[in-house]
Amino acid sequence: MTYTGSQPCLKSVKLCLSHVPHLVRYGSKPQREIDARPEVLDEILQATRSFEDAAAYPPHQAFIGNLKPEDLGGIARPWHSTPLVGASPMGPDGLIVEEGPLLCLTAATDPFNLLRLDPEYIGRHREALSSAEWFTENDFDALGDGTPQETLNELVKSRGALPLLERDGLIGCVENGHSEDSSLGAEIVLENLMAKSSAVLALRLLSGAEGRDTDIDYVMGCGEEAVGDRYQRGGGNLAKAVAEHSWCSNATGSDIKAFCCAPNHAIVIGAALVASGLYKNVAVIGGGSLAKLGMKFQGHLRNEMPILEDVLASVAVLIGEDDGFSPIIDLGSVGRHTVAAGSSPQAIAEALILEPLTRKGLGILDVDRYATELHNPDITEPQGSGNTPLANYRVLASLAVQRKEISREEIPDFVGRFGMPGFSPTQGHIASAIPFLGHACRSLTSGEANHTMFYAKGSLFLGRMTEMSDGMSFILSRNNSIRTFGPEGL
Repeated sequence: MTYTGSQPCLKSVKLCLSHVPHLVRYGSKPQREIDARPEVLDEILQATRSFEDAAAYPPHQAFIGNLKPEDLGGIARPWHSTPLVGASPMGPDGLIVEEGPLLCLTAATDPFNLLRLDPEYIGRHREALSSAEWFTENDFDALGDGTPQETLNELVKSRGALPLLERDGLIGCVENGHSEDSSLGAEIVLENLMAKSSAVLALRLLSGAEGRDTDIDYVMGCGEEAVGDRYQRGGGNLAKAVAEHSWCSNATGSDIKAFCCAPNHAIVIGAALVASGLYKNVAVIGGGSLAKLGMKFQGHLRNEMPILEDVLASVAVLIGEDDGFSPIIDLGSVGRHTVAAGSSPQAIAEALILEPLTRKGLGILDVDRYATELHNPDITEPQGSGNTPLANYRVLASLAVQRKEISREEIPDFVGRFGMPGFSPTQGHIASAIPFLGHACRSLTSGEANHTMFYAKGSLFLGRMTEMSDGMSFILSRNNSIRTFGPEGL
């Protein structure tokens, strides 16, 4: 496979974390356990974190770009016990926002007014929203003054609305989207609304950073939620719904579904669309997965830890034409997991790593860093799920041993040099390599690195349609024009 088109580049990345501790109860696992044992709710509420604790959590600081991932290796674990002093919720790659402002954004971008908030609750957050660049006067108009408590209580008690609570206090509710359609039940509506608003937050940051006049032509959604109704449960187009509220009036768009590795698929497809000349600017977006909040909370409770799965992560990536500075997405070295490739870790690694490197004429050691599934081990290990990034980097190291690029004794050094600790929330599509995009862009434009490979795997078993695995990889490379002219010469 030879690629001969023009070069697309990765121009900007924004990553957001929305701290939503009071929504953890509506994660799939917590909700099932609460239904079976109502006392679990009290245990969950007692193990929630403050916003300050969430913002000072080292992996979150790495996620928004304030801390290099490799610096996590020098911080004692568990990381929640070693918060960073003076940590800022703002970083070069994005933001950490509180629950209240996000819920207000959610209500403001809900055209059917299914999510309602109490007037006092809105008032509490009005000042913070007024100073937020991502919240506008039009949003305040759409948000309105709120819904009185007596009306909220009536909607919950008589019409089956889902209550939104702070501890035991009712601060809002979510109505059913349709009385006879389980696909539009209040819990599913809430999942979809939160996926949408968290993606809106990331795309607004991206659009604002690039200037609102940036002509984004196409928005591609890579989130895990599939929006639909009783006739087609995944037929909706969340990407275009996000674009509608994100200053992208000239854009169209669609959703890409490939579970964990959907972002890699979407970035490759978006780069191909730009390279073809069909579109000049493509945004790849993904909102947070409410269903995965508190997914491993039982392990955290057993180990007397706070519940760390209390954030919705979201991402927005801008792909555009070669500007002579931004890192190049190398379409000639895309790795893909074919039907015939097999599902063993080695087979997947060979398809996603060795084949594209060979095509590019590179060895494993010629790539400066590898980004893979960057699940935070603080989250996964207490529940017995292991350290996913470390396992992946050891597989990569074993390939280097087989190719005689390193010796077996060099495996630990290899993992430290080419890999990194996991620092991402466990919402599968978000964790799959892309949290490193901002860090990679800085190292590639500064001259610290020449090549970074992003590879992600996924399972396709979710709908009981197949037992196959999936995977996609791509290489970001330093823009050669920088070497010739430098950023100041552009």
